Amino acid sequence: MADMSWAPLRLGSWPTPVEPMPRLGAAIGLGPDDLWIKRDDLTGLGAGGNKVRKLEYLCGQAAALGATALITSGAAQSNHARITAAAAARMGVKCTLVLWGSAPSAMEGNHLLDVLAGAELVWAGDEPMDAVISRTSDQLREQGEAPFVVPYGGSSPDSARGYIDCATELLDQLPGFDRVVVAVGSGGTMAGLVAGLGPERVVGVDTGAVADAGATVTGLLAAMPGAPSGELRILGEYVGEGYSTIGPATRAALETTARTEGIFLDPIYTGRAMAGLLGQVESGAIAAGTKTVFLHTGGLPGLLARTDVLSL
Repeated sequence: MADMSWAPLRLGSWPTPVEPMPRLGAAIGLGPDDLWIKRDDLTGLGAGGNKVRKLEYLCGQAAALGATALITSGAAQSNHARITAAAAARMGVKCTLVLWGSAPSAMEGNHLLDVLAGAELVWAGDEPMDAVISRTSDQLREQGEAPFVVPYGGSSPDSARGYIDCATELLDQLPGFDRVVVAVGSGGTMAGLVAGLGPERVVGVDTGAVADAGATVTGLLAAMPGAPSGELRILGEYVGEGYSTIGPATRAALETTARTEGIFLDPIYTGRAMAGLLGQVESGAIAAGTKTVFLHTGGLPGLLARTDVLSL
């Protein structure tokens, strides 16, 4: 991790709430005080989500460098891209989002919010993302801008500090909890939690966002001085047929959580993470009498762009 000679930029509302989930717990065979949810869908900026914590560190760095534009990349329905657009608006700088594939026929979900926040969208088509980002950066410099490239998913050894902050909040809010279950995308959220809580208390659920979730999280931790060592717990069986697909376990998790607790999850990240949690309970890896926290990392706008989430 680089020596931080800059301060994070306050973007969110902290601490986020921790709430019990007794009805869902009862539905899956846990006790009334066994299952809790950390509401990082309520982080405030740009419809919320886990990216706000990471962007506080990245935007602080960008501001210290005098950046006049933020550039980042992701899928068409990227939650990270949406929050980056909102953060740029809050900072008063330009934002360019380099998105996979081609522009969709309808503007919905995160795509709609990207444009509403004033971001310029660049569709990469079949080109490598790195090449498009590099070209976009060069074009901005030619226009007199000072671009700052925000890494994919907002994950870096510095930005993962946002989830060390989250770990500290959890320890204050729910002392003695046994584990936290979280989706693993670009890896920074899990890396920060592991750095703050230790690997034995964090269960990650791979979403297929990167080729090797374990290696990605391990690499981030290796660049974070003082991070604990130990075997990571990452469940890989919920990726299914691919990152953008919705498998039956994820669909069931979405429905069960909404119908017992009135909590909405997204089909790519939190839906898979909840499917992993339910699978751990079914297998006995999470047992009644232990206290588990589900980290809700947001993603509702992406859910609204999917019409295939219901099994009915």
